[in-house]
Amino acid sequence: MSLTRRQKWRIEKIQAERIARANKASDSSEELLDDTVKPQTGLVITRYGQRLLVEAESGELYQCTGRRNIELSVAGDQVIFQTISNDEGVVTALLERDNQLSRSQKLIAANIDELWLVVAIEPHYQFELIDRYLVVAENAGLPINIVVNKIELSTDIDKVKRDFSMYESAGYPIHYLSVKEQTNIAELKALLNDKTHIFLGQSGVGKSSLINELIPDLNLRVNEISSKSKLGKHTTTNTTLYHIPSGGDLIDSPGIREFQLDELTDKEILSGFREFKPFIGLCKFRNCAHINEPNCAIKTAVENGDIHPKRYTNYLQLISG
Repeated sequence: MSLTRRQKWRIEKIQAERIARANKASDSSEELLDDTVKPQTGLVITRYGQRLLVEAESGELYQCTGRRNIELSVAGDQVIFQTISNDEGVVTALLERDNQLSRSQKLIAANIDELWLVVAIEPHYQFELIDRYLVVAENAGLPINIVVNKIELSTDIDKVKRDFSMYESAGYPIHYLSVKEQTNIAELKALLNDKTHIFLGQSGVGKSSLINELIPDLNLRVNEISSKSKLGKHTTTNTTLYHIPSGGDLIDSPGIREFQLDELTDKEILSGFREFKPFIGLCKFRNCAHINEPNCAIKTAVENGDIHPKRYTNYLQLISG
């Protein structure tokens, strides 16, 4: 449903007021900057509106505003900031990002080393849904791992492993876990060391239990961040970076845990199937959609066993909407 002129005016007015408030807060903070205070490198822990919670290299947390001439920062960003009091500061520069993750054109997090797609025995994994997640993750250009959680509920783990063999063949590392029985948890923690991670997956697959296992004092950490940032209950709905006691960092983003294909084109969906890539461009017709066209390299790869038939079927479902 299209917006009326009055609705558009109200939205523009609200946005203008928010920008004005943010600029006023930024100007007020900048007036307090002291040239004798040495700039520091910090890590953005969370962001709410125009405010940031920045962790200094010492581990201290500072509530910061950003200068008007720099891009908005998100969890995972490295920034330069100056303190203006014992617990407040101003971000003066944003360091170059290695990568960034967006959803619906909204920036979610930055400098992520690995994405982890969590599925489970119950609710039972669905290949079409898994492929939706993988297509979005592939288009983000980040390394992807698949976690099969709650394996204690399986009565035939060999069948489960056969099911996921098509993803292993495509190059995805598969990890079979049980938080309840502590199966492969220690191995997972070792893999998380010295990297920044983000978990994806539908509701009910055990992401929260897994995160609580990795960060046993999560509630204490949430309360500390809430207190320092003065965000209160909003912290639980914001993208936030947490340190894993055994090593590594986890960016927990409620807005990205569950997502669909956004508005990806057929070309982006195609590129989201990594095992298709060696065959793209080898078809008889340049505009081949890999559906009914003759001499299609991808269909031939399916027939030859180089592409799993189920993955090809899911591709056709995704491009058909």
